[in-house]
Amino acid sequence: MAKILVAGGGAAGMMAAVAAAESGHKVCLFEKNERLGKKLFITGKGRCNLTNACETEDFFGNVVTNANFLYSPVYSFDNNMVRQFFEDEGCPLKTERGGRVFPVSDRACDVINALERAMKRLGVEINLNSRIEGVNVADGRACGLTVNGRVIRGDAVILATGGYSYPSTGSTGDGHAFAIELGHTVTKCAPALVPFIAAEEWVKDLQGLSLRNCKVTLYDGTRAVYEDFGELLFTHFGVSGPTVLSASSYAVEIIRKRPLRLSIDLKPALDVEQLDSRILRDWDEAKNKNYSNSLDKLLPKSLIPVIIMRSGIEPLRKVNEIKREERRALVRIIKNFDLTLTGLRGYNEAIITHGGVSVKEIDPSTMESKIIDGLYFAGEIIDTDAVTGGFNLQIAWSTGHLAGSSQK
Repeated sequence: MAKILVAGGGAAGMMAAVAAAESGHKVCLFEKNERLGKKLFITGKGRCNLTNACETEDFFGNVVTNANFLYSPVYSFDNNMVRQFFEDEGCPLKTERGGRVFPVSDRACDVINALERAMKRLGVEINLNSRIEGVNVADGRACGLTVNGRVIRGDAVILATGGYSYPSTGSTGDGHAFAIELGHTVTKCAPALVPFIAAEEWVKDLQGLSLRNCKVTLYDGTRAVYEDFGELLFTHFGVSGPTVLSASSYAVEIIRKRPLRLSIDLKPALDVEQLDSRILRDWDEAKNKNYSNSLDKLLPKSLIPVIIMRSGIEPLRKVNEIKREERRALVRIIKNFDLTLTGLRGYNEAIITHGGVSVKEIDPSTMESKIIDGLYFAGEIIDTDAVTGGFNLQIAWSTGHLAGSSQK
């Protein structure tokens, strides 16, 4: 029986501890916070979208960075196995739109409780308020951790300390610093799955407006970088919401160099001709209405003044005075409602970290370091990330489980 030390009590760390204990080892988990799963507790607005119910082979198309590296971890502990694990541990699950999987209770704490129950049943020693200060190495092998000034010896170390996102939950890049000290490369990190900052002043007028069924396309010049359909939220600084958060992961590297354009199709169910006909019908019913009062049936109230302003049509003109080419220009604005994106918000609002320990230095079949024997990595500390929908937590479960089950 080996003694396995797990650094980090988040999703990947807890799953690694469970898997290592199931493999028959003595496991000690160290978490610097006063409780486990602090970041898990706030994911999915407290509901915890813990995986996605897509076909396993479709999972990799939702990974933004280093999808090929994840084949072994994901196939060794896929989304079906994750769902079975939580069901068996007393956390019933449900599947919602887009394959998103949540606890039936809609409470993230039930996911954390399931992991805690599994660890306690398997005899994992849980140490809270434990600040990890370094990884100890002897003869090229990880042999312990320095915790709260004290050296804890072990036969292997699993680093699952997260990245930089939501630093208030304890993700402050400690593991990256340890990895660098041990000779590992950490790729350039940036906030990911994070809201965009827009240049247009009028976005402030739309603050709080949520669009449920819109199509978004992110452009770098004339090249489409990302496309999605779903929800979008306007904020006082720009845009957020599921479609935009996913788009941000594809924008991280580009937006450092130049602005991007976001095109929103406000009426994706209608093509240009159908939308033009719809507007004509509405205007036929209100021929003597002012233009400013003619779009109520078509668009959200708070959006109408911005659309009118961008169309260049005088608000007090009667709709029966508006020319065909002016109406067609209005159609184009509704189908291509553009914003200039100039940057991303910070780690305080980022769901995950883009970048991390280079996958070139990690064995994907075990999660063991290629540089230091007995050192394993799991979760957000690694340079992998995916779009929204439960895919990032699946990466955490899969890499954590493989790191734990690979212990000799």
